[in-house]
Parts: sequence; structure tokens; C-alpha cells
Amino acid sequence: GLRGSRPEEALPVFQAQLALWRRNWPDDENSILIVQTNLSSCLDDLGRREEAIDLKVDIYRRREATLGASHNTTILNGNNLVLSLLKLELWDEATTFQRDQLLPAARQSLGADHDLMLKIYQNLAVALRDNPKRTRGDPRWNQDSRGVSRPAFDFNTGDDVLEAETIMQD
Repeated sequence: GLRGSRPEEALPVFQAQLALWRRNWPDDENSILIVQTNLSSCLDDLGRREEAIDLKVDIYRRREATLGASHNTTILNGNNLVLSLLKLELWDEATTFQRDQLLPAARQSLGADHDLMLKIYQNLAVALRDNPKRTRGDPRWNQDSRGVSRPAFDFNTGDDVLEAETIMQD
């Protein structure tokens, strides 16, 4: 579509579409949020990531208020927000949001094998792995017997994991 191939031309279209929906159908929250989602993605495509994040936070909060935290659409909008946070290398914000809000809601409604749940796990792993503040001694990471660092986080339960070696040393 226009957004993917020519986002600079798509932006004014989405802005006009949003103004139209707000003026003519102000009570159609779902349609307005869909247009805002397209607009935020377009802003992201144009590199206007801070604006995109502000809009994605608003979309997520409104979806959470209208549909509930565990609704598929709310979780999908939350995942979109995480992707934008990762693009701006806001590792801590992405990690905190996923662990505290997105994962508990997704676990409640999606199940461990759901495609969106797997994407959330992948994004959390990226945020933990790519965070430059992470050090070898970071308690969120453990090294296995081969010296490979991996998250000290159980994706199934959301709990921090203590390695058997650590427990045995105590």
C-alpha cells in the first residue's frame, strides 16, 4: 500500500482520514484507533519514532480501557509499542513494559504456543540481549556451562531463574 511504498505521501492521507473520522464519527472508537494505528506506523516508517511512540502509548491505553488488557487487539497494540521502543533502543522501557504488562496479559489469554506470544518472547529476548547496560554480572543473565549468556528469565512463568550452580554455591 501507500504507507509501505511512499510513507511521506501516506502521512497526510492518514492525518486527513483521522480528522474525518473524528469529525463525522466521533463515537466510533475502534475505527479511530485503527486509523491512529496506521498513522503511528507511518510516523515510524518516516523515522519520527518519538511521535509514533506517543501515539502508540495512547492507542494501547485506550485499547486497554475499552477492550481489556488481555484482548488480542490490546496485546497486538502493546507489541507494536514494544517494537518502536526497541527501534529507539529504549531497552529498559521495553523490558519493563513487556514483563509487567504485556506478558501477564498475553499469558492469561493467548497460551504459550500462540504466534503473538512467541513474538513477545522474542522481543523480550532482544531487549535483554541488546541492552548495553547488561554486563556479565547482570542478575538478569546467566552463563551456562559453555560460557554462553542467556536470560535469567523463565518465559513460561515470567519468573526470574536461579541457576542450579548459583544455588549450590550458597
